Amino acid sequence: MDTTDYLIIGSGIAGLSLALKAAVHSSVTIVTKDRLPESNSAYAQGGIASVWSADDSFEAHTRDTLKAGVGMCHPQVVETVVREGPERIRELIALGTNFSRRSGEEYDLGLEGGHSYRRILHAADATGQEIIRALVDAVRGQPNIRILENHMGVDLLTTGGPAGTECWGAYVLDLETNQVTTFTARVTVLCTGGAGKVYLYTSNPDVATGDGVAMAYRAGAPVANLEFFQFHPTCLFHPQAKSFLISEALRGEGAVLCRPDGTAFMAEYDERAELAPRDVVARAIDREMKTHGFASVFLDISHRSADFLRQRFPVISQRCLEYGIDLTREPIPVVPAAHYMCGGVVIDLHGATAIRRLYAAGEVSMSGLHGANRLASNSLLEAVVFAHRVFVHAHGFLATDRQPSPAFADWNPGRAVDSDEMVVVTQTWEEIRRLMWNYVGIVRSDRRLARAQRRIDLIQDEIRDYYWNFLVTGDVLELRNLATVAELIIRCARLRCESRGLHATLDYPHTADHAWQRDTVVRLDAPHDGAGQDTRVVP
Repeated sequence: MDTTDYLIIGSGIAGLSLALKAAVHSSVTIVTKDRLPESNSAYAQGGIASVWSADDSFEAHTRDTLKAGVGMCHPQVVETVVREGPERIRELIALGTNFSRRSGEEYDLGLEGGHSYRRILHAADATGQEIIRALVDAVRGQPNIRILENHMGVDLLTTGGPAGTECWGAYVLDLETNQVTTFTARVTVLCTGGAGKVYLYTSNPDVATGDGVAMAYRAGAPVANLEFFQFHPTCLFHPQAKSFLISEALRGEGAVLCRPDGTAFMAEYDERAELAPRDVVARAIDREMKTHGFASVFLDISHRSADFLRQRFPVISQRCLEYGIDLTREPIPVVPAAHYMCGGVVIDLHGATAIRRLYAAGEVSMSGLHGANRLASNSLLEAVVFAHRVFVHAHGFLATDRQPSPAFADWNPGRAVDSDEMVVVTQTWEEIRRLMWNYVGIVRSDRRLARAQRRIDLIQDEIRDYYWNFLVTGDVLELRNLATVAELIIRCARLRCESRGLHATLDYPHTADHAWQRDTVVRLDAPHDGAGQDTRVVP
């Protein structure tokens, strides 16, 4: 058994910024599946949204966020995040984050879909990578922070009592040795990011398998709004590109979406054209492709100067050139791909879950900021704001906490043996991702969702049998978590009988009245060891 004050599972912007603050007073252990700086955050291109110019206002940013969220945002959360954002960004700058400047000391503020003002601070077109660089450099020098690379959470350690369920850490798998260690912690924080790998085509890295949502759900924490999965409208369409993201910032700088013959089409779907929110643009592209049989549509910014494009979008320009596409002279073939999970583990304004001592921050959480559709570049903002709020609340809690950690048994593999059937894992992985893309994608229907539910039920039975008969590996744990998140997305989608934001269904094409303007919350009837999967709706 190992012990720490803070066990932070995940090493994106939320996890690293929280670790830096917590380490001033406490011992911190960071568990990360890959090696730093790999994380979902590192792939964020566009930037971080915040009120920065004198022309902008908190009221305008709040209004834009609420409008994009289609009635599902929690207003108090939106206002809190918007107002606290500038101070958190100043902290990132103090750590050494180099945001792009226009001239002298003036930061270059970008414009993206759904925003009424230029308010996107960015580091060219590799903002997440730059912020992670600064955070990793700072974390590496902290003596109170221990970083466990190539480690993965298995399940949370919980106890029940008169005060309710408490979390005391997690079982953690060493991905190099396949040994499981019992880690106890006075505070556990899920910062595991999203679950884009649940879909066949995604802009997310391979680590995005929904681990935190699945772990919290198995422990009994409510999860919500998983039907709202954001598909980024523009990912590079190329057989070798693996859905490389083409930032929304291109459209903010004048890029136009067009058909193969060069005809622009977004004005036919929304008066804001290319600057409409992501859900609108993704559905428009999806409809164009399905109606006309296009393999892709095209994004054209070749009318801007070549020097500007190479300076503003150096990463995208270079990557396109690697695939034989010169964006300064020709349009870029693009398609939508799964990008961001707007639902997740339910948290309050302090980042606390319904389980005592368990917090969550970033994409893994459902704070109420994003509603039915995340406004562009609000994700990194949410991560840093809630990381700070988790620290403030947890630090206050630990200052008065005198409860000793209970003893937990070591990991017991029972009669499990090494697997000689890994083909089952790879086959099931592909099956889940394909059925989710085909049946639970950008546009859904009752029939498609019912088919997906029947298939995921069978897959869950097979995974449970496999999980208890063979020794755990990283691949098995990711598959288990992926299947759980897929099931939760399907169930949430079946519970919402309307089209709203990112949830579009052919059977209920209109946004309903206020009766449906509520969170879709599901949780286990009782926490379990992996043997049960029943959910219920929480009023």
